[in-house]
Parts: sequence; structure tokens; C-alpha cells
Amino acid sequence: MAGEDDRTDQLDELRKTQSNSDLASLPDGAEVVLMGWVHEIRDLGGLKFIILRDRTGITQVTIKKGEVPPELLDRAMRLTRESVVAVKGTLRRSEKSKLGVEVLPHAVRILNLAKTPLPMEVSGKVPADFDTRMASRFMDLRRPTEVAVFRLQHEVLKAIRSYLDERGFMEVITPKILASATEGGAQLFKVQYFDRDAYLAQSPQLYKEVLTSCFERVYEVGVYFRAEESNTPYHLNEFVSVDVEAAFIDYRDAMRILEDCVLYVYDRLEKSPSYELLKKIGGKLQKPEAHFPVVTYSKAVEMAQERGLNLNWGDDLTTPILRALSEEFNGYYFIVEWPLEAKPFYIKPHPRNPKITESFDLMYKHIELASGGTRIHTRREVEKSIEAKGLNVESFKDHLRVFDYGMPPHAGWGLGLSRLMMVLTNRQNIREVVLFPRDRTRLTP
Repeated sequence: MAGEDDRTDQLDELRKTQSNSDLASLPDGAEVVLMGWVHEIRDLGGLKFIILRDRTGITQVTIKKGEVPPELLDRAMRLTRESVVAVKGTLRRSEKSKLGVEVLPHAVRILNLAKTPLPMEVSGKVPADFDTRMASRFMDLRRPTEVAVFRLQHEVLKAIRSYLDERGFMEVITPKILASATEGGAQLFKVQYFDRDAYLAQSPQLYKEVLTSCFERVYEVGVYFRAEESNTPYHLNEFVSVDVEAAFIDYRDAMRILEDCVLYVYDRLEKSPSYELLKKIGGKLQKPEAHFPVVTYSKAVEMAQERGLNLNWGDDLTTPILRALSEEFNGYYFIVEWPLEAKPFYIKPHPRNPKITESFDLMYKHIELASGGTRIHTRREVEKSIEAKGLNVESFKDHLRVFDYGMPPHAGWGLGLSRLMMVLTNRQNIREVVLFPRDRTRLTP
């Protein structure tokens, strides 16, 4: 622990006056108070360098024996990596420093002395395996590469919200605890809700449909849950979805909105400071061409069969099949008009062929990023679809009421935020772009 002497220096009034990124614009000789983490320590005998990290980057604190008070030198000698410190000093421009500036300290206070050894290396000089990173995620997230990932995610979310706001969509918040497992599809997590069972939402689908009858255009960025036992690099049991729903559009309109939203994200990132961060971590930001290729499900089956893959019409397009298809579409593309059996009860059958639906998936190579379509908007048709899926109409009675009082034609989609982040950052495992991932085996930290 830091000693009592740490509170009797020139930092009695603890106020951080600058961030590390501010220093390059300050004049030589400026007085600064910095606070952050000890990223590295370099000891050259009579000369000691502390690399100080904060949320904006790193800077160098230079301590020269004989030019600082003995108590400051003693305090610096006790520092460990990842200790939290406050430094008061004078800014000096230095050609010897890679950063162009250094800080000559008048006072150093240890705010929290880190234990040794560290659970993992933060500077990146010693790589850590994936399980070590996830087990000590709080340390992993201090690494500059990981900071860049989540700063980029922040920019992506701002861009998505900006795009939708500009087009008249209103952000909404829907319940995540449901009275019954009414959505179909993947298994839901059951939770105890006082004296009865409830379920964690796997999407906002039914709520966002209802809200088109109130606000016409809505979107939500929310956390959802699926009790699937998948253990792949692309699946999680808790995930963030960007959901959009709009009245008076169909699946083709929804596809255009989704494509334009993705292109808008690229445009915004290119103009953002995060673009430089992305390049440093090996991410990809080559903006795709407009008008993403579109292939029907039926054509995709034909293409797979032509490549000698064992696939019949109506079968799921598994990852190996999608990998083969992605050779034809090196980037973003849509697969449209999926079989009726493959889609949830609320997806509208195609008027020209009742065996297929007005639906689409947005793909990036073999990864499904988003799914959407036109919804059924009349009560009689949606009840028939519920029954055809083997579900109980009575379970949907609260949802079905709106269909008696003016449910408009509508369509929408749900986009997996973390899967989009995988594409942008060129990461191979979705857990790397989630702060604290939850999967079949991981419930902590």
C-alpha cells in the first residue's frame, strides 16, 4: 500500500488538469497534473522513465537522480506496473522521446499500488492465450488494442443512431422479462419472477411490431438472451442487437435501410479519429460498394449443389455451405426469400409463392450479420401462421389485440452488433469484441 508520505506532497488538491493527448499542443514549460496507470518502467540507473497511460494514450515521465527530491525518487522506486499515480510536473519538448514530449515531475503520488506479478501482460510484449485473457478480462481491456476495439464500437453505435435518427426513427426500450415463451425459435432462459416463471427476451420482435402502430418508425439497441447450446466463434448466449421496425414498408425497403445504414457507418468511421486506431489493430475499413449482391435462397441451393455439396431445398445453409458460397460474394451480400419453414411465424409468405417468404439475411462472407423481412399484419393470417408453427394462439392473446385496432403493414430487421464489430476489426472470435462475454461455459467475470 502507498505510505503516509504519499499524502504530504505537492498534490494535496487532486485535480487532473490534462490528459496525455493534450500535451503535444501545450507550450514548452507548461505545468501539468496527469493521472493514470504505470504502463511500463524503464530503469537506467540514474535515469528512470515511467510510461504513464490514460484513456487517451501514453506519455513519458522522466526522473533523473539528483534533480528530484529524495522522497520523490523513493516513491518512484516503489512503483509497479499498473499502479495508479498522479504526477505533477513541467512539460518539456524532447527530440529523444518518441512521443516528442516528456514530463519532468515535481511530485508523484501513488493512488493505488498494484500487486505483482500481474495476471497478464498489458503492454503487449508477452502474448497471452485466449483463456487467460478472458479470465482476467479487466486487465485484457487495458491493452491499447482492446481499448481501440471498444472505442470503435462506441463510434459505430453513434453512427447507427445518427443514421436512424436522421430518417425519422425513434429509439425505444422494450421489456426484457416476458410472461411467456411466445417468440418461438431458440430456447429461452427461464427465470423466477416472484411467485411465477418468466423468460428472458431473445429479441424485441413482438414489441417493436406493436410500436409501429404507435410511432411508425422505431429502433432499439438492446441486450438479449438465447439459451442455445452453440459453442462456435460466432455465438453468444447474451448479445447486443440493433433492431429496426417501420410501418408502410416491405422487405425490399428494409434491405435498403440496412444497406444504407452499414454504408453510413463506414462513412462515419473514415472521418473519425477511431479510423487510425482501427488501422493499428489490423481492422478493415474498405468501404463496400453500394448495391450489395442479392441471391435468392433457391439460387444459393443451386450454387451449393453445383459445387458438389449435399444440400436439398429447404435445408439450412450451414457454415461449410456458406463458406463455399462466400467464394462467390467476397464481402457483404443478401440471401433473400427463405423457405416458409425456416422463418418465424411473423414473417410474411411471398404472394407469388407461399412456400417462400418476404425475408432476407445480410451476410458477410459466411457470417450472418442481420435477419429481417416483411411481417404479417392481419390477425387472421398471423393466427394461421402461429398454428402452422405448432404454437399456441392463446399464448399470443395480448400481442394479437393490436391486430384488431389498426396494425399497419410493416417490416424490419435485427443486426448483431458484435458480429458487425468482428467484421470491422478483423477478429475471428466474437468474444474478443464483447466486454464480458457470456456463453455456455462462461458466466464470470
